[in-house]
Amino acid sequence: MKKKFKKWVKNIKNECNLIIHHPVEYGTMVLTCIREYIKNNVIFFTYVVACTFNALLLRYFTIHTFENLFDYAPLFMDLALVILFGSFCYLFKKKNRFYYLFAVTILLTAICIINSSYYGFYNSFTSVSFLSMTVYIGDVGNAVVKQVIHPQDWIYLWAPFMLLLEYIILKKKRLLAAKESEIEIRNKTKFKHAFGTALVFALIFCFSLNDTKIGRFSNQWNREYIVMSYGIYMYHVNDLVQSIEPQITSLFGYDNAMRVFNEYYEDVPDTPTTSNQYTNIFKGKNVIAIHAESMQTNNMSLSFNGETLTPNLNKLAEEGIFFNNFYSQVSVGTSSDTEFTYNTSLMPTNSGTAFVSYFNRTYVSIPKLLKEQGYYTFSMHANKGNYWNRDLMHQSLGYDHFYSKEEYEIDEVIGLGLSDKSFFRQSVQKLKDIQAQGRPYYGVVIMLSNHTPFDDVDKYGEYDVDIKEEVVQEDGTVETVSYPYMEGTLLGNYFKSVHYADEALGEFMEELEAEGLLENTVIVLYGDHDARLGIDEYRRLYNYDKETNGLLDPSDPEYVPFDYYQYELNRKVPLIIWSKETKENLHTVVDTPMGMIDVMPTLGNMFGFYNKYQLGHDIFSVGDDNIIVFPNGNWLSNYVYYNSQKNEYLPLKDKAISEDYIEKGNNYTNRLLEVSNSLIVFDLIKRNEELKNTNNYYIDERNVNQ
Repeated sequence: MKKKFKKWVKNIKNECNLIIHHPVEYGTMVLTCIREYIKNNVIFFTYVVACTFNALLLRYFTIHTFENLFDYAPLFMDLALVILFGSFCYLFKKKNRFYYLFAVTILLTAICIINSSYYGFYNSFTSVSFLSMTVYIGDVGNAVVKQVIHPQDWIYLWAPFMLLLEYIILKKKRLLAAKESEIEIRNKTKFKHAFGTALVFALIFCFSLNDTKIGRFSNQWNREYIVMSYGIYMYHVNDLVQSIEPQITSLFGYDNAMRVFNEYYEDVPDTPTTSNQYTNIFKGKNVIAIHAESMQTNNMSLSFNGETLTPNLNKLAEEGIFFNNFYSQVSVGTSSDTEFTYNTSLMPTNSGTAFVSYFNRTYVSIPKLLKEQGYYTFSMHANKGNYWNRDLMHQSLGYDHFYSKEEYEIDEVIGLGLSDKSFFRQSVQKLKDIQAQGRPYYGVVIMLSNHTPFDDVDKYGEYDVDIKEEVVQEDGTVETVSYPYMEGTLLGNYFKSVHYADEALGEFMEELEAEGLLENTVIVLYGDHDARLGIDEYRRLYNYDKETNGLLDPSDPEYVPFDYYQYELNRKVPLIIWSKETKENLHTVVDTPMGMIDVMPTLGNMFGFYNKYQLGHDIFSVGDDNIIVFPNGNWLSNYVYYNSQKNEYLPLKDKAISEDYIEKGNNYTNRLLEVSNSLIVFDLIKRNEELKNTNNYYIDERNVNQ
């Protein structure tokens, strides 16, 4: 060992002397060595370059930051992992190395294609745990093909094709030169060299890390930031570990999760401590909650050719309590995330979805708390019961009955299933039977027709989204001129779908009134998430130039800037609480920023129930300081929208924003996301309640003995 070390030191000295005294010769020698290495390892070199370049392309095409192309940190991490994965080819026989590298290339290419298409639809990167939800893709396959997959998503296929072409060419050349003698480094040595190179790149990458990068990597919720900082391949390595966390909760992380949980809840009271003018105003009343699929608040301000887009929704808002600064807080689970957050006041999980990955946890929910008051609880949705695992999760949430597709007559289909108009008509009959039981009830009716891909245009009814103008001709006659505007666009089709859904809602309210089902009843309507359409669709909406059928030039005084921040702020959804009481004297508009996580506490104050584990706030008690936390680490207050990916913010009011204010917002966001995820993954509500009961048992026993 000593001799080897001395030899190694001697070689280093010789290298240093050569660099100092003969730099040109040394440089030439290094280049010759590199050329020789590439020449003898062409397939491996092609594999490394292709897969690393694909990762770089993905970051550029998704995150759209040109400066990211020159960030060495994710590039070096991508290189490290690509070389590491490829190094194992040298442990195979020479004839099998290509097949191994080709298989790895296909896998890494698939990662790029899937994430490229997924990002285009969800503005996020996919998760390994999303594979558990692929069983649901068949039900929305048409939407996937039309809106998720784009031509640019296939550009990454050049990598395996290039590798295959290189192999075919080299195979022919090597057959011609088969007799040439060549000094081969032993396979194990090649493996060690490649493995060592990977470690060097990983070490260089480590020098770029700071506390923020490390913290966000371990938390995983800010996926875009992780991909920007660590590269797509390291993101998925981390995601794989996070995705199997439910299976190893008893072995890893429990103590830290319990500490975070206890620290957060140690000062949270077991009973409500505040009251306001809305406290208990609806206690004992029936509740019909309407889950409005893909309904956005901005729809309520639109009209085309003088016809309001959502007249019935607008009427409810004018007569009820309308929260006009309300946002969903969904992650990859979209509608299921909304159902979960609405019912539990917890955030979506960092990995996977609560409905699929954590349906067997113990939750405190609206249905459970109202059942304690004697309510009958139910949900209605004319889709398959196992879609998004609803049949099992609705049991966990405490619904007494789930009326799914099997209990509806599918007599009119729009989009993914039974039309909303037929669904509402049939649901009214079921509501009559429920009311006949004589018990107060709480039920959620989940709409479906206004679901992507919004392509059943011929079934939505007549609603034009073009521009019609009357023009006086030279001869004095008046002619109607039409400009396409939103006709034929995805957003235009969405508006037609929205108008249909609004008509269905209006008919539902009329039928409820006719059957006497609005007496002693409160309607709670919430949009589950935005339409998830591209930013360019909205640029056309706000900047249409009818003269060119294109967009106004940015220099035009009428041009409306619509960037990332405008797009994010535009994603708000409606929340309306309506009853005959609000219609008479309680109608108001609430401007305070509010998230789906705040609905349960707000309704709890009105209906007289309380959840110690809720993470949201009663919006009527929190004041103007409420912060909306999004699953990716972004947050919104009355004063700023903070972008955690870029560590920047957009001021929303004329007020100086201090670094301390931003730091407090970040700390609150990180803490809330960590607490929520820990609570769900480790089933801490159940464990905490069991611990309390155990402690109470021993206290009682001690008292008895005394």
